[in-house]
Amino acid sequence: MKFSDPALPPPALRLRVDSAAIGENWRTLNRMSGKADAGAAVKADAYGLGLDRAMPALLEAGCRNFFVAHWCEVPAVLQHVTGTSVAVLHGPTSEADCAYARAVGVRPVLNSLAQVNAWQSTGGGPCDLMIDTGMNRLGLRAEELGDPALEGLDVEVLMSHLACADEDGPQSSQQLSRFRDVLGKVPHRRASLANSAGTALGADYAFDMTRPGLGLYGGVARPEQAEHIKQVVTPQAAIIQTRTVPAGETVGYGATYRAERDLPVAILSIGYADGYLRCWSGKGAFRYGEAVLPVLGRVSMDMTAIDISAAPQLAEGDWVDAEYDLVEASARTGLTQYELLTLSGPRLRG
Repeated sequence: MKFSDPALPPPALRLRVDSAAIGENWRTLNRMSGKADAGAAVKADAYGLGLDRAMPALLEAGCRNFFVAHWCEVPAVLQHVTGTSVAVLHGPTSEADCAYARAVGVRPVLNSLAQVNAWQSTGGGPCDLMIDTGMNRLGLRAEELGDPALEGLDVEVLMSHLACADEDGPQSSQQLSRFRDVLGKVPHRRASLANSAGTALGADYAFDMTRPGLGLYGGVARPEQAEHIKQVVTPQAAIIQTRTVPAGETVGYGATYRAERDLPVAILSIGYADGYLRCWSGKGAFRYGEAVLPVLGRVSMDMTAIDISAAPQLAEGDWVDAEYDLVEASARTGLTQYELLTLSGPRLRG
């Protein structure tokens, strides 16, 4: 007799994702885009939240244009949409990339004359074109736009990327001016410049399409958005042991925390392998309802110790939520909001 495999026990950690908040954030950013349509950057598995969580919410909200970085990210997106609504930001670096793009119908974003030549020489077709207006990362420079390779290029979206839209300063207006200067030099159907932060800079930056990413997933790129963007993600962990640490004894690696009194402590099943990094050591906190439970000592690879004095009733198997407001967490840890989102490990995201 053949027995089926035993059921896998439920995990002791999880990433709570408010999919409805993703949809609401897209609607907010779409409104802030004015007459432009808001697309969505869903690269890096929707910034670490999971495409299968994010894509249905974005589609239901009305989003129809999606951007990934790598070709390997395309199949997961195509489980939800057709290829014509997907663009690959890193562009084609081989004939195989070009052939794949045509086969599945996604648009490559061409970032150099070499990529333009590769796309044209293998048959051409609809594509996007990136212009470097001052970030010096990807894109053609303005002086390259007269190159004969661009003749006949079928550009759906002519785009550039803002380097400092989350800050006040001259860079964004300089990039805007440079982008306007090139619009008439390359035939295209739509133009796109603004990222999440750029949607707060006003109608001049919106053009035909904005490309938010961070804001969709709860990040606040500019202060003007703080009251409108909803938190999306909360790491949660189960307690795997409770104990009393006697006064004078230490907690964790390096003995960096010493108890001043007999202290009720819980050990959580989450650590830096899950994206809850050591920078939270002595700085982070978890919550159980309204009770705040500070992190004690150093975060380990798979475990974190917390002070449960504010909720002494907690027991093994109970769940607590990490304090993970992205703006506050960034200020506390020194990590960017982007890092806080994308660092989650496979155990947490699973």
